[in-house]
Amino acid sequence: MSTLSRPKSPRTPVSGKNFDKEESFWDKIGTLGRKKRIKEVQEVQEEGKIAIDSPGNPNAPEIPPEEYNLEDNESRSIIQPASLQHPHVRELLQVLIDWINDELVEDRIIVTDIEEDLYDGQVLQKLFEKLTGHKLNVPEVTQSAEGQRQKLTVVLNAVNHTLGFHHSIPQWTVESIHTKNIVSILHLLVALVRHFRAPIRLPENVHVTVVMAQKVNGKLTSKQFQEQITQQYDDVGMRCERDAFDTLFDHAPEKLAVVKKSLITFVNKHLNKLNFEAADLSSDFKDGVFLCLLMGLLGGFFVPLHEFHLTPKDPDHMVHNVAFAFELMMDQGLKPKARPEDIVNMDLKSTLRVLYTLFTKYRNIS
Repeated sequence: MSTLSRPKSPRTPVSGKNFDKEESFWDKIGTLGRKKRIKEVQEVQEEGKIAIDSPGNPNAPEIPPEEYNLEDNESRSIIQPASLQHPHVRELLQVLIDWINDELVEDRIIVTDIEEDLYDGQVLQKLFEKLTGHKLNVPEVTQSAEGQRQKLTVVLNAVNHTLGFHHSIPQWTVESIHTKNIVSILHLLVALVRHFRAPIRLPENVHVTVVMAQKVNGKLTSKQFQEQITQQYDDVGMRCERDAFDTLFDHAPEKLAVVKKSLITFVNKHLNKLNFEAADLSSDFKDGVFLCLLMGLLGGFFVPLHEFHLTPKDPDHMVHNVAFAFELMMDQGLKPKARPEDIVNMDLKSTLRVLYTLFTKYRNIS
């Protein structure tokens, strides 16, 4: 079954930087210190590996703190490179990269590595603008590190406001994104996918092993812990948060009947102008025809008949129609809270969500 009728970017392979060779944790930390001769670096890596593998071992060799660019009482967390090789993590990375490239295909932006391509704010700016339809007042290109941080500050402030982080603290910061902390970047992208109900399926319950290094009283210590990146989501928009329709379906069937009656009265009030009438909300909207016609009636514009299939012959035609109706909704500033496939598959809850979005905006139109 086809998905949204928009151009797709070519599938890009996950960068080999993280997967083609195994990098130790201390290898990454060591890059922040001064360069050493090869033999010295190898010795430090071996000592670091022992410290990570046996954090509670009192006989583990002490790692010289002068090798790492950490101030006293400063800590830094980095994903354990071996975690990046787990199939679910690799799948998550690829799904996110493909999603970004599909969203930004018209901008001719191709992401191959989320660490290297997102840290300066350029791609995040374009992605946010595409998802929201709002232009951010930031320079298009920033070369200096300070300029990149300033741009990231504007972008992340807008993102955090949109995602609802008014009082709570998100799992990312300007500094963590700019320093290419892949855990923070993953949390940010997953939050965007879930909030905007991206038409993709995230692998569920993905965890990564994070190693935290801390310098206390001049001594470097480390500990490991598991960080959850994705959870278990439902099939509608891949979102686990419940809304009013979940409550209606589960606990208030009598109120659900009232909502359905109100919505079908609303849509027929307008469809009747074209001598059409809907009787069943789930089945009568699955081919997308009523949705396309309804958008023209509500928005006060003519919908070109060659843009959709008046008599769809297969599910692909239906998905195309619903996707086109969703594009019309987005042109009117609305965000469909479903996927085209959900409507075609007669998911009643998804259809009600979409129709209620229209009802909220256009209920006073005669």
